[in-house]
Amino acid sequence: MRTPLIAANWKMNPAPAGALGTSSPYRTHAAVDVIVFPSFLDLKECLAAKLIAGPQFASPEEPGAHTGDVSMTMIKTLGCRYVLCGHSERRADHGETDADVAAQVIAALERGMHPVVCVGESQEQRKAGKEKSVVKKQLAGLPLESDITIAYEPVWAIGTGKTATPADAQEMHAYIRSLLPENRRNGTRILYGGSMKPENAEELLKQPDIDGGLVGGASLKPDDFGKIVEIAAAMQK
Repeated sequence: MRTPLIAANWKMNPAPAGALGTSSPYRTHAAVDVIVFPSFLDLKECLAAKLIAGPQFASPEEPGAHTGDVSMTMIKTLGCRYVLCGHSERRADHGETDADVAAQVIAALERGMHPVVCVGESQEQRKAGKEKSVVKKQLAGLPLESDITIAYEPVWAIGTGKTATPADAQEMHAYIRSLLPENRRNGTRILYGGSMKPENAEELLKQPDIDGGLVGGASLKPDDFGKIVEIAAAMQK
């Protein structure tokens, strides 16, 4: 049985009030793994507060003449165990290609870190019936035989308040699982990332191939995020 993973993506926002406290909902729960992806400015403080934290991006290049970047080697040295790779906003705003994302994933694995890799289609691609071919292409260059986590994030549901129906989300998660090597299918966690919130978390997490959530907007509200973690934990009893 795969342990649920609820990840908070704070994006370009400061850490929520109370996030670093001893009773923070962003701490790993007995029945649920919890990790946070803060901005680089808050990453060191999160680690010092004993949160399990990683960056929203890191460069696969070795430290050197790469102005504005932070390398995988540097975040590993800082104490990070996880790194987010290929979020749709990085692909759109920074032009990250599938090859760029694969390079990040490989670099993270080589340094003993666990990548959480995002895949997903746009509204136009879904309307054209291309959602599965898009996701298959995004997965094609990844080392799927390795220990990674995949986050399915329909781009049209990111920051819009729209959410894939539980049935649609399950269909895509099952499809992603079918593309994994046979020896990795049962052990790889696949998260849903697309406006998960307390109101829809249970129905999404009930689906057999949805192993948790990559939470954006609701992760900036400690009470809401805590409720999502509690829902995931209650479903393990």
